[in-house]
Amino acid sequence: MAGIVGYGAYVPMYRIKVEEIARIWHESADQIKNGLGVKEKSVPGRDEDAATIAAEAARRAVFYAGIDSQEIGAVYVGSESHPYAVKPTAATVAQAIGAGPNMTAADLEFACKAGTAAVQMVMGMVDSGMIKYGMAIGADTSQGKPGDALEYTASAGGAAFIIGKKDTIADIIATTSYTTDTPDFWRREGIGFPSHGGRFTGEHAYFKHTIGATKQMLEKTGMKPGDFDYAVFHQPNGKFPTNVAEMLGFKPEQIKQGLITPTIGNTYSGASMIGLAAVLDEAKPGNKILVTSFGSGAGSDSFVLDVKDGIDHKRHKARKVWEMIANKMYIDYAIYLKTRGTIKLK
Repeated sequence: MAGIVGYGAYVPMYRIKVEEIARIWHESADQIKNGLGVKEKSVPGRDEDAATIAAEAARRAVFYAGIDSQEIGAVYVGSESHPYAVKPTAATVAQAIGAGPNMTAADLEFACKAGTAAVQMVMGMVDSGMIKYGMAIGADTSQGKPGDALEYTASAGGAAFIIGKKDTIADIIATTSYTTDTPDFWRREGIGFPSHGGRFTGEHAYFKHTIGATKQMLEKTGMKPGDFDYAVFHQPNGKFPTNVAEMLGFKPEQIKQGLITPTIGNTYSGASMIGLAAVLDEAKPGNKILVTSFGSGAGSDSFVLDVKDGIDHKRHKARKVWEMIANKMYIDYAIYLKTRGTIKLK
């Protein structure tokens, strides 16, 4: 059975508060915070993009796993903000971690669930014996048009997971997916910012697919919400995952550890994966974890994990997610625009 051998996460240190964005657009910060359940968001530095974020998370995953990076047979990077339109991020990351050329690498895109799609692909390759270890990454420097509701949540961060069969810290005992053609969020080639269907993105996209995949998983495994110690749902804001957990019968304490969006915003492909990393930071052997991602367009991947004894032997190697989140520096809106490249010099 394939499982997680090591993981790493990375969140940029820069933050901008909801109050600062609301000040520019003459909106009520309290109304925004109450409506979205987000207080502030992470912002990438001028020298950071999806590739550098993925590479840093990947380095930490290799260190945590304690393996030779030359044994990694596949690297897949899920993102909707790859720095090049034509040029693989995955090859850059593989080179950065010292993986050998005898491997396969590719970039994936399915809005915010491209990283979990990578996990499923690597699982299949490991289970089949095609590779010994594979790496799945979700990383983004997500975009939000100035003045749009997305600007309050679109942030930056990522997580990497090494999948294998030996010395696992958590076995993936089941996975399932739920996918339809639901165009709730899109961006055409050459367009700088994405468009979205407003409230349509909630009921018809996020809730339909997240609930659909999770119910499918519970039926497949015969498990109930009370059987899990932790649950992580994709978190485009702070309200949706809280609401979907309640609708499915999960308690607030089950999602608390992995609920990171209120403090760093929506990292898109990294959101559910950083949430899982935060859970693994404190999970104990025998704990059961449910993870359900969501990507607009639209689909959800769901996983059930069983935490193993090996997690106690490797725990000291982790750069803990909540400690990383606490390391921050606030910036104003002008620096934010400069950092995000929204101010054009020519």
